[in-house]
Amino acid sequence: AGKTVVISGSGNVAQFAAQKCIDLGAKVVTMSDSKGFIHDPEGITTDKLQWILELKNVKRGRISEYAKQYPGSTFHEGSRPWNITCDVALPCATQNEILEADAKNLIDNGCVCVAEGANMPCAPEAVESLQKAGVLFSPGKASNAGGVATSGLEMSQNNMRLSWTAEEVDSKLHNIMKAIHSQCVEYGTMEDGSVDYVKGANIAGFVKVADAMLDQGVV
Repeated sequence: AGKTVVISGSGNVAQFAAQKCIDLGAKVVTMSDSKGFIHDPEGITTDKLQWILELKNVKRGRISEYAKQYPGSTFHEGSRPWNITCDVALPCATQNEILEADAKNLIDNGCVCVAEGANMPCAPEAVESLQKAGVLFSPGKASNAGGVATSGLEMSQNNMRLSWTAEEVDSKLHNIMKAIHSQCVEYGTMEDGSVDYVKGANIAGFVKVADAMLDQGVV
């Protein structure tokens, strides 16, 4: 609660990321599309987010229209939001959208956490810079595992002929994500007590596959 969050994208991942941040008491100040990003210093509220959902999911409009709808916000054409001061950055748009220079901007502006929502949105050099600076960095294979996990829950519902409420699905997903975090901590804790979430996620993923291969008698 109370953190300022910068989000890129305005599609499915970005929309749900923004809603979850708002629900947890954070202030989301940016969203974007391929033409640029909007910056709302007052914060994107639930009502404003619903307007964005209507704009993107129904009208198929451009995020630039937000700046016309809400005075005080600005549209930055052809740019990405990584020069905006924030506590948390959530790249939810596309691959390699945070380059090394962008990572340095985030570091210089006091960002303490970067969690990937898109597929590999941070270039390797950017990840290295963030980790060296002590920024908590969560790779997409961990922080973006919710999409695949929810697909698994949907398959379970279908196979068992069940119909869970959105709250039930969210509760089950919450437990799955907590377990993923615990595995990252288990395998990624360094000698100084810090957690390398990239290392933790990689090792946890390897162990999961290796255990499955052993259980199936593949090796």
